[in-house]
Amino acid sequence: MADTDLAIRARGLTKRFGELVAVDHVDLSVPRANVYGFLGPNGSGKTTTIRMLCGLLTPTQGDVEVLGLRIPEQAEELRRRIGYMTQKFSLFEDLTVRENLEFLAAVQDIPRAQAARRIDELVVQYHFQDRQKQLAGTMSGGQKQRLALAGAVIQDPELLFLDEPTSAVDPESRRDFWEKLFDLADAGTTILVSTHYMDEAERCHRIAILDRGVLVADGTPDELTRALGGRTVEVLAAQPRKAQQLLVNVPGVLSVAQIGNTLRVLNERDGDAAERLRRALADAGLEAQVEPSHPNLEDVFVSSTRGRAEPAQERAA
Repeated sequence: MADTDLAIRARGLTKRFGELVAVDHVDLSVPRANVYGFLGPNGSGKTTTIRMLCGLLTPTQGDVEVLGLRIPEQAEELRRRIGYMTQKFSLFEDLTVRENLEFLAAVQDIPRAQAARRIDELVVQYHFQDRQKQLAGTMSGGQKQRLALAGAVIQDPELLFLDEPTSAVDPESRRDFWEKLFDLADAGTTILVSTHYMDEAERCHRIAILDRGVLVADGTPDELTRALGGRTVEVLAAQPRKAQQLLVNVPGVLSVAQIGNTLRVLNERDGDAAERLRRALADAGLEAQVEPSHPNLEDVFVSSTRGRAEPAQERAA
């Protein structure tokens, strides 16, 4: 992919805090007008990486270009072209919906007439027609989330950073939020969103997985799941808890998760996984049906982050 097709290009991106390595030589290529998912356990370095990409934190090492600008050298110019939304609601709860948007427009130095037109557009797009005079602090979690997103895009950014934006809202509000993200992407905005939710990750055009500061997976959801072909097995056992206790100790088994009466088993390699599990269960006298299954993004996440050698010291986010 040509660099002109990329909103973000990072090579060897590294951040150290003293002896602590938070981000370790990460390479990223984020296509324009895509929704790019950023996954990783707590402490994996997602937030640190986002802060470096948007110019809020200076990298220790590495080359970064965002929207064709060198970062951190051109960070001030970049900030006029991006939006940023954090996990915690960060607007003013004692101001109304419209007052919050007016304040953000003023901070962005948007001329008053232009700001009024833009706020009118956002009020309609984000369904605040009957709530313009409502105090932000009295709204539900989903409404606050929509207001925060409206505020993040008030200057019509080319690139939008979202750091765990849906962690405190209900499933219906999350679904509506993601519809808004795809509206933005269709209009040409590039979106980088960190999330803990696998169903959200599956919606992304591409995803990257960080683990202890290292990029351990990068690709489309389909590419990443297909790479695990032959390594996932479903076990329907008469005694699922006993079966699980047995299977976690079978050589080559990476994880065993119970879903209802079914066990989902992820193996370190493909090949004879199902047959090995059948033999282990039969030898223990446990009745079970064992069948290959299609891998999903949770399997990708577990495979990418589990079983890696522990670092000499704990890393920070």
